[in-house]
Amino acid sequence: MTTGLIPGGQPPDPRPTGALPQQRREPAGNAAQHVENRSRSSVITARAAASFEPVGRSVASARSFVRDTLQGWGFADIVDDAVVLTSELVTNAVVHAGTSADVLCLRSDEGVRIEVADRYPEREIPLQGAAINMGSPDREGGRGLQLCAALAGRWGVEYIPTHKTVWFQLDLPARAVGTRTAGPALPSDLLPLADSRVRVAVVQVDRTGHIAAWNEDAEDLFGYPAEQVVGKPLTDLAAWPHTPGTSTGIAEALRLSRWEGSYGIRAATGRVTPVYASHLRVRDTAGEPSTVCLLVRDHERAVLQTPLRGPASDTSSGSEGQSTDPFEVFIGSPAPDDLDGLLQRTVERARDMLDGDSAFLLLATDDETELEVRASTGLPSARQRFARVPVEAGPGRYGSARMPAVHDDLTAVPGAVPLLNGTGMRSVVTVPLKVEGRLTGSLGVAAEAPARYSNEEALRLQFAADRIALAVESARLGELERLRRGSLSFLVEASDLLAGTLDRDQTLALMAQMTVPTLATWCAVYTIADQASEPYLSYVLHEDEELIDGIKSLLSKVPAPDPVPTPGARVWTAPGEVAHQAALRSSMRSLGLSGSPTRQVTPGIGPTLATASAVGGETVVLPLVARNRVIGMLTLGKPTDEHFRQEILELAEDLSRRAALALDNARLYSERTAISQSLQRSLLPPELPEIDGVEVEVIYRAAGEGNEVGGDFYDVFPIRDGAYGFAIGDVCGTGPNAAAVTGLARHALRLLAREGLTGPTVLERLNSAILDEGARSRFLTLLYGEMRPQEDGSAELKVVCAGHPLPLRLRQDGTVEPAAEPQPLLGVIEDLELYEQTVTLDPGDVLLCVTDGVTERREGARMLGDDGLADVLTTCTGLTAGAVAARIMRAVERFASDAPSDDMAILAMRVPGPHKD
Repeated sequence: MTTGLIPGGQPPDPRPTGALPQQRREPAGNAAQHVENRSRSSVITARAAASFEPVGRSVASARSFVRDTLQGWGFADIVDDAVVLTSELVTNAVVHAGTSADVLCLRSDEGVRIEVADRYPEREIPLQGAAINMGSPDREGGRGLQLCAALAGRWGVEYIPTHKTVWFQLDLPARAVGTRTAGPALPSDLLPLADSRVRVAVVQVDRTGHIAAWNEDAEDLFGYPAEQVVGKPLTDLAAWPHTPGTSTGIAEALRLSRWEGSYGIRAATGRVTPVYASHLRVRDTAGEPSTVCLLVRDHERAVLQTPLRGPASDTSSGSEGQSTDPFEVFIGSPAPDDLDGLLQRTVERARDMLDGDSAFLLLATDDETELEVRASTGLPSARQRFARVPVEAGPGRYGSARMPAVHDDLTAVPGAVPLLNGTGMRSVVTVPLKVEGRLTGSLGVAAEAPARYSNEEALRLQFAADRIALAVESARLGELERLRRGSLSFLVEASDLLAGTLDRDQTLALMAQMTVPTLATWCAVYTIADQASEPYLSYVLHEDEELIDGIKSLLSKVPAPDPVPTPGARVWTAPGEVAHQAALRSSMRSLGLSGSPTRQVTPGIGPTLATASAVGGETVVLPLVARNRVIGMLTLGKPTDEHFRQEILELAEDLSRRAALALDNARLYSERTAISQSLQRSLLPPELPEIDGVEVEVIYRAAGEGNEVGGDFYDVFPIRDGAYGFAIGDVCGTGPNAAAVTGLARHALRLLAREGLTGPTVLERLNSAILDEGARSRFLTLLYGEMRPQEDGSAELKVVCAGHPLPLRLRQDGTVEPAAEPQPLLGVIEDLELYEQTVTLDPGDVLLCVTDGVTERREGARMLGDDGLADVLTTCTGLTAGAVAARIMRAVERFASDAPSDDMAILAMRVPGPHKD
């Protein structure tokens, strides 16, 4: 869809140039009048255009586009008519003609003109003045022009060979300042009941939503003095919404030109005071807008509530003979824009119209096999909201949904209207809501007394249902489209969040936080470690944090649901039953009554009444299936007497599939990480031996996240009495492949050295072992030596340096020199001829051995190198072996700011000097 908006000015002609002369086709009998109306010049103040593809969902998109455009222009009074007409005309274009549709909205001082054009490739241009056959109103299609004739002030059809444009104009209703509605004189006993003094709180709210004025009655009603609330947002005090079915938020209501409805104000005592409010948007002499809010107690709403509009008795008011819209008579003006608000207004008006005690409205599901409770008034509780009732005849089914029905006494026909079971209602009248012959819902009014309704009331209610059916269906489709878009956005965001972590505990927390409160009031996640394990309660979350512990305690005493792999949500009644029994026992104990329920509750559960209420509603379980295995269950719950909508359960099922895969990925990652870390730790020496007369210190850093061992390795181990072997090496590469050769080299060195072999022989045999690995072999640089402390305090070392960076010897006078000569590295050629060199460390001397990760540390083009390492080592005179190794590592880390890309190992050995007294 493409849209455009051009404020002000005359719009460009959207029709192509160079085409055949346009011909206009007007309805027969009104052509002269329409021509006269079209000839008037009006200033176009805004223009909005959109194009819609020839697909079914474009009809809903066109409705949303027109609704949003007209509401943005402030034309809420004509939105419904415009949406209905646009829906019919766009349907003709994209469904029947099979072409894209162009919608153009033009705003003027008089009203709104909307044009809908299709692009049918071939079209016969009708003769001017030819008679028009509107067709039968019983046909499934072709009624767009009939609706235009019935609802629009002016309309017409314009043809060219490639386009047909149907246009209609809706005039703004005249609302003269000071016009009011008067009612008849009534006896005193019929007047609304109020307190001895009616207090009307006057609250003025500025354009930012902050309170600017607060009168004395507001202080009396709510307990706040003016100086305490002026300057604060009204949303801080408003408990919104108070009336069920109201979905317009307080912030949105304050921006509307007029609004009436119920909500709550949090009083100074902390309690919520239900109020009925009338909002009027005004502006001062400087043009600054603000909202004046008049509030009374909710039971005194008659003081402010606008009476229903009746048929206009004054025909001279300039209405041009048009009668009041029956829809507006029944619903009132302005009609709610949201579906819940429209349905709630509908049941309230239906109840008042037939003087009933309650009313209800059910909407049909997409397959029209069930009805879903969407609005009710006067019933004991909202426990049936979103509950579903099958339509077909049979026990426990709603058999009267497809035609009007009157029941004089429900006690004689139990189950005729399942919604009213146990409510005390005796008589009821129900009528269907139909659009184009399809059942879209059912509207009913009930009374506590029997035989209250007759066929006359059924006809009146059916007439009202016919008036609102199209508006309800239009609002329902709009809501469904919003739900689908919202669901898609929700799943995309959920997938991104779940994919962003491989931590199991964090994945569990994300699952719960995405579910509560978006999909459910509370949730619990059970996990299954393996097929032989029982489900374990891993996580519990409630939107009220104070109830989490109580729910967790309750669920821990209830057997976990069966891990059934069948997809979809299934009802789990155990938590609600146990919670109900626990609440009953608690109440009986508090009353001092003896006895207990027949079915005993497990001792020690002891949930509070609040916890019992929290889990007393519908509870469903969805399996968490990943890689053809049930790895857990996601449990969703509602508070007492609440049900899940089918759309919410379908969305939860999609979420459970994504969450199961993320949870299983986190499990696999944790297991493999634990295995990897265990294997890596096995490649490191368990601990360094204590050597009399020699200090030994090692620092090791493996490159790469999560690696403990790489291609560099070290070892210090005893060979025989008084002799110790030491080694430091570097396998080509990093990571697991290099670590495998590391393990081979370290363990082979220990075995060969303890066989009594000389250093060159040990390395030659190790070279053969590496070459035997074949394609898996890697070349290895290795510094190996044997150390034997002497009685005079020195240490004798026999060293072989096979391709490794040369060890450096630091003397007490600060001089640094290599302690060995370079020889061929291992893992390249078969026949090696190596030799060992003898080095004596005098007291105070240090032998430093490193891998090339230290000497090849880089910062841009600079490299630390052997000379840089020797310069650092000269500053270590007099330091212990541990201090020497630490200073070398600090110098390496400070040399470059980037993280090391190669493994690093530092082995420092020092012969302590003589003690000074």
